Amino acid sequence: MASTIGQPLTRVLLSDQVYARVRALIISGELEPGDRLVESEIARQLKVSQAPVREAVKRLVHEGLAQHAPRRGSFVAKVSPDDASAARAVRLVIEELAARTVAERTAAVQPSAEAWDALREQVEAMREAAAEGNVGRFRDADISFHRAVCEASGNPFLPKVWAVMEPSLRALRVVSDPLFTGDWAAMAEQHAGLLAALESAGPEAAAAQFAAHARGDIPGH
Repeated sequence: MASTIGQPLTRVLLSDQVYARVRALIISGELEPGDRLVESEIARQLKVSQAPVREAVKRLVHEGLAQHAPRRGSFVAKVSPDDASAARAVRLVIEELAARTVAERTAAVQPSAEAWDALREQVEAMREAAAEGNVGRFRDADISFHRAVCEASGNPFLPKVWAVMEPSLRALRVVSDPLFTGDWAAMAEQHAGLLAALESAGPEAAAAQFAAHARGDIPGH
């Protein structure tokens, strides 16, 4: 009985490792939009069976980083410029509202210390990732920062809407543009500026700064 319980756990952990490896390649841009995820080839390179690879690819599809086409296979997510523009428009509304709400709550001695700590933690993670040259870690911290802003708003619907959008944002690279060739450390400091705006700039100023960030008006959006 103990042996039976242990076997699925081993398979899941192996799938997690495959998922993390392939996901890192997608986020870093080494696997490009439209590249096919050939399960047999991935399994061969990682020296595992196809079962954990299949599970890992399913997770990537669910997360929005990959797309599955019946009878054709799975591919790194590829989207049109129109879809990217539409996602940016929705993101702008979400971020502007979230920033305004957080700044309004700040005046009432809210959000909680834990919420501010979560935001500061992601800014520090971006700084560390920039210093390491770890683009994948930077992008994860970037999207986590914006998710944390929604959570700090106190509006229970904003995190839910963000959760619906997040797979698309990851796939579209809206949060972290893969073509960005500037200073990652400067981009981290731009997020520090966004955090400062939430703390002291006032609701309308904070909303305007986040809206500019979402539009890409701030370099390294």
